[in-house]
Amino acid sequence: MGFKTLLRLAAVAGLLLLTSFSVPAQDQNTDDVAAAARKAREQQKDAPKPAKVITNDDFPAAKPTAPASDSGTPKAEGQQDTTQGADDKDDKDPKSEAYWRKRFKKTRDKLAQSEQELDVMQRELSKDQVQYYPDPQTAMTQQHDRSDINDKTAKIDAKKKEIEDLKQQLSDMEDELRKAGGDPGWAR
Repeated sequence: MGFKTLLRLAAVAGLLLLTSFSVPAQDQNTDDVAAAARKAREQQKDAPKPAKVITNDDFPAAKPTAPASDSGTPKAEGQQDTTQGADDKDDKDPKSEAYWRKRFKKTRDKLAQSEQELDVMQRELSKDQVQYYPDPQTAMTQQHDRSDINDKTAKIDAKKKEIEDLKQQLSDMEDELRKAGGDPGWAR
C-alpha cells in the first residue's frame, strides 16, 4: 500500500469516527425539541381564549337623523337654526372678525393651491426638457418645434402672474382692513 491509500483510509476512519459521535447528539436535540413542543401544547390548553375584538364592522350602519338643536332635541321640519343665521350675519358684516378671517383664509387657500399647481408644472417642464422620444419623427419635430415645452412655459408664466395677483390681493385686503378699523391680527 502506498501513501495515498493510507491517507484515504485515515480520512474514511476519521469520518466514521465523527459520524458516530454526532448521531447521539442529534437524537438528544430531537428529544429536546419534542419535549419543548409537548410543553408548549400543554400551555396552550391551559391558556384562556382571547377576547373577541369588536370593530365598527360588527355594528350596522347608522341611519342619518335630523340635526339636533342647541337643546339636544331634533328640530322640527319648519324650525330654523338660529346659530347659523348669526354666523352668516357676522360673515357679511365688514366690521366683524369672522368676515375678515374668512376673506383672508379664502385668498390664502387660493394662493396655496396655485403655488402647488405651479410646482407641479415646473417639475413637468423640467422632465420634458430632458425627455427622450423613442419615435424618431417626434424627436425631429420636437427638436425644431418644442411646442410642448413652449406651451408649458406659457402656462407657468400665467400661473406665476396669478400668484402675484393673489399676493397683491392679500396686500390690498390688509390695507382695506386697516382702513376699516379692524384688528391687524384678523389678517392672520
